Amino acid sequence: MTVAISVSNLQKSYASGTIALKGISLEVEQGDFFALLGPNGAGKSTFIGIVSTLVTRSGGKVRVFGRDVDTHVYQTKIDLGVVPQEINFSQFEKVGDVVRTQAGYYGLPRKLAAERSEKYLRQLGLWEKRNDRSRSLSGGMKRRMMIARALVHEPRLLILDEPTAGVDIELRRSMWDFLLEINRAGTTIILTTHYLEEAEQLCRNIAIIDEGRIIENTSMKKLLLELDSHAFILDSDATLEDEVDIDEPGLSLRKIDSHSIEAVLSGGRDINSAIAALDRLGVRIISMRNKANRLEQLFLSRLRGNGGEGN
Repeated sequence: MTVAISVSNLQKSYASGTIALKGISLEVEQGDFFALLGPNGAGKSTFIGIVSTLVTRSGGKVRVFGRDVDTHVYQTKIDLGVVPQEINFSQFEKVGDVVRTQAGYYGLPRKLAAERSEKYLRQLGLWEKRNDRSRSLSGGMKRRMMIARALVHEPRLLILDEPTAGVDIELRRSMWDFLLEINRAGTTIILTTHYLEEAEQLCRNIAIIDEGRIIENTSMKKLLLELDSHAFILDSDATLEDEVDIDEPGLSLRKIDSHSIEAVLSGGRDINSAIAALDRLGVRIISMRNKANRLEQLFLSRLRGNGGEGN
């Protein structure tokens, strides 16, 4: 498998004495949807800045698609699309002009730049806004425009630094669908986010960074399997007149309110056993959800184990 990003012993110290990265080593395979998580100030944005050649590292090696970023700066920039945390385009330019201008920076001919701009603005639901001033867009639309701008030269690797911050739930879900689509089409994606549900839903592999060090680097599936128990809220289609109180090995059920039941599973028990137990009581379940985000539980436990406060 081709490696999209390989960093070895990556270090960054600032003149103020702050050490942002303390010898990080990490690989992201081509085609992956990879989560880089950590609290504020952990080193995520510094890592992104170094990989995208915007920040000078203090030590270590960085390779993008097998090329050293020091000796292949131009090719690295061609291979990368970056969506930063901060809004960093002219608020007075028209939406279409922002995206087409970005295409020009990468040497795309005018006709191709116009075609690509239309393609991504349409896919991100912004085509009707192409002649509007950027400052007139909502926060969520500005985020989507930044994604269109980052993709207009069709990079092989897209880095998203908290792309859905401040975006409402409906827009966030539509952005998830779009990102999954381009990932399936072959674009490698690295995502940083504070919405841990987002990382759990989208990403196959994950690294957690804290105080400039990688404290976890594994697959999402493996990490979630480490949970000792899973808690769900089950919703009934009818009013629950009687108490629900089941406590048996690996399964605990209790009534929360007139339509909701809490189910706690452990020891390999699955949700089907909870639904079957309720069915025997004549309770029909029409929907379910996690009581708490599973990744959040693990994330906080890792930070506490590393001496962090988990905030």
